[in-house]
Amino acid sequence: MKVLLSVLLLGTTFFTMTLSAKEKYFVVERENESVAVIEDGLAKRHMRHMHNMNHGIIKFAGKDAYLISRDGYVVKFDPKTEKKEAEYKTSKSAIGFVIGKNYVAVANYDDKSVDILTRDLKPIQKIVTGSKNVGIKIYKNMIIFAEMDNDKVAVLKNENQGKGLPKFKIFKEFNVGKMPFDAMIQGHTYIVGFFLTKGFGVINLDTMKYKLIKVTAEGNKPVLKVPHFGFWSLSHDKTFIPAVGDNKVLVYDKKFHFIKNIDVKGLPVFTSLSPDQKYLAVTFSGKNFPTIQIIDTKTLKIIKTFTFPGKVLHVRWSKEYPDLYVSVNDANQVSVIDTRNWKLERDIFQIEHPSGIFLYESKKKK
Repeated sequence: MKVLLSVLLLGTTFFTMTLSAKEKYFVVERENESVAVIEDGLAKRHMRHMHNMNHGIIKFAGKDAYLISRDGYVVKFDPKTEKKEAEYKTSKSAIGFVIGKNYVAVANYDDKSVDILTRDLKPIQKIVTGSKNVGIKIYKNMIIFAEMDNDKVAVLKNENQGKGLPKFKIFKEFNVGKMPFDAMIQGHTYIVGFFLTKGFGVINLDTMKYKLIKVTAEGNKPVLKVPHFGFWSLSHDKTFIPAVGDNKVLVYDKKFHFIKNIDVKGLPVFTSLSPDQKYLAVTFSGKNFPTIQIIDTKTLKIIKTFTFPGKVLHVRWSKEYPDLYVSVNDANQVSVIDTRNWKLERDIFQIEHPSGIFLYESKKKK
């Protein structure tokens, strides 16, 4: 009788959690031009015909969702109904985008430009740079991005701020390190990483001052997968950076004073901070593709190592439950780790070649 009661209580608890679930996960299916939808812990549906998803990225802005494909399409869709609302091809190859109040800006590789579109994906402006463009971000009335071929960071300013559709012009350009390849932003600080300079660049967007921070990690191991600096991790008191070409995670304070190099199992690609900032998940490339390691951000020690039956391409922390979602590309599954005991909780199948995992937080179900 006690066992039956426990089972009933467990079932009631799961049912209650399911009814109140706010999270929906959109998982890029890398080889299938599709996106899988995980809801209530299960793969429920697939969004088909979403173009080349080899580098698919999804972002959310209010009630809108946007996707960018590797072959230069931007797609707007409703994250609740999962229906396409508009699409526009900016180039043969696009790598990143940002969403402003009344515009979407796309950084292009192939035709070496930045496209400014309306939120309904109508073209407004094309800014030719003569370079592959990466690391695009927004700060106030500015767009900031790195010109990979020109060793520059460009700042565009909206001259029509608050007066209808935007009109951007070059405001400032910085000569930076060799071959910038991605960037991140926190507050007024834009941080850019390089392939060929042993350091990273920091721009204060209020004072428009630039400085180069030299890294302390050594090594020239081949970079088999580009670390996306959008997955550097910034806690309230530390900055965690995956080293390029070395088996280390670099730790700095908020003023970029060096704290420590954490030795990890392989060449790190992503560092992903948990919502409570207590833990850092690290993914790798090369022979350690199937591995993730968990770092305690207080002690800066590795507390757990997981190995999966295939390449790990992405991770995503739940904001509602103590779960860490892991896309295991070769095994056609998303694995879920219970972060209370650091045990593998379950595997979600019916997902083909998963890559990026993107979390949409909706209102509670009634």
